[in-house]
Amino acid sequence: MQRREFLAAGAAVIADWRLRIADSPPPNPQSTIRNPQLAQEPTLAPEVFARRIERAQTELNSRKLDCLIATPGTNYEYFTGYNPGRSERLIAVVIPATGKTVVVCPAFEVERIKQHGAIADARGWEEQANPYKLLKSVVRELRPRGNGVIALESTTSYDVYLALADQLSGWKFVNGAPVTERLRIIKAPEEIVLIRRAIDITEAAIAATFAELAAGQSERDVAQLLSREMQQRGAPGGGLVQFGPSSALPHGGPAGPKLEREAVVLIDCGCRVAGYESDITRTIWLGDSPSDEFKKVFNLVHDAQTAAIQLGRPLYTPCQEMDRAARKVISDGGYGPSFTHRLGHGLGMDGHEVPYLVEGNETRLEPGMVFTVEPGIYQLGRFGVRIEDDCVMTDRGVEVLSHRPAKL
Repeated sequence: MQRREFLAAGAAVIADWRLRIADSPPPNPQSTIRNPQLAQEPTLAPEVFARRIERAQTELNSRKLDCLIATPGTNYEYFTGYNPGRSERLIAVVIPATGKTVVVCPAFEVERIKQHGAIADARGWEEQANPYKLLKSVVRELRPRGNGVIALESTTSYDVYLALADQLSGWKFVNGAPVTERLRIIKAPEEIVLIRRAIDITEAAIAATFAELAAGQSERDVAQLLSREMQQRGAPGGGLVQFGPSSALPHGGPAGPKLEREAVVLIDCGCRVAGYESDITRTIWLGDSPSDEFKKVFNLVHDAQTAAIQLGRPLYTPCQEMDRAARKVISDGGYGPSFTHRLGHGLGMDGHEVPYLVEGNETRLEPGMVFTVEPGIYQLGRFGVRIEDDCVMTDRGVEVLSHRPAKL
């Protein structure tokens, strides 16, 4: 396919994306932690966040927890629709098992928090004040007498925990990950729509980037080109670009050799649309005549991916069995030791999240779980091949959201 055809395809993707956006609420905030330059406007309807809070409260009650506290990050954004970013000034959302959700933030940030997020009750602390005293008063409203149990979001910084523990002496703090992971592991239809959009843009950007490959380019050159192709299609993103022997390092680059003809090119990348990620890897042979070894390895990796995808059944297949199915194909093909990482990982607001498709994980795949399937074979000093596609478990089995490449 010629470059003008790639650009036309990309334009069609953007046009369709914009048409669908026009019929929905404004775009979701991007994480300021990931890119502070991005505009942050709500995209999902307020009812979406109301449902998430309601589900969180159900989860808290079932676990006999009094509240969940989260500072800015992906989980904070999941519940509020906005990520104001972390700094030395405390911002935290308090989700009680019963009652109203409250955001504690600097007084001068109250209006920003209200305008951009879905939580109406934002309470400000003055610059000269101790913000943890205000947070304590909010928590105390939940239980005026006696102490309780707080689920603390798992990425909360240690200094925030210490300050909270000092103010709420006698309260018990537990890891909030079981709560947030259970809520986020099942994607709602509106989340899958956003992941699909990210996949569409990523695939178009990869195709356009492959069309512009030329001998003499560096891995960094092509990585920058890839990011520009994504940006032009309306989403920030990028990823790994690896040539030749560099492709045998699962997380190599961008320090490999300059691109030459008749060589392997591996691109592992994704973009972010309205807070949701894609993650796709494609491996090609740049040139006229792929080696027999490359074709053999590529097709074996493809077969391993097929075996895992076909195995998956909702509420029945454990994550580790998916990994085992793919690993058996590669081992039977004589390359067992060269498949050096897990088969895949969950995908959503974070590029890597639960569930993980790895030996030892007995979690059964449920409808609504989104994950990658990415077997690989890596031969140090020669080349590597990885094929990564984004999938969702449905009531009928695994649906591949991206477009799998054909066998060679």
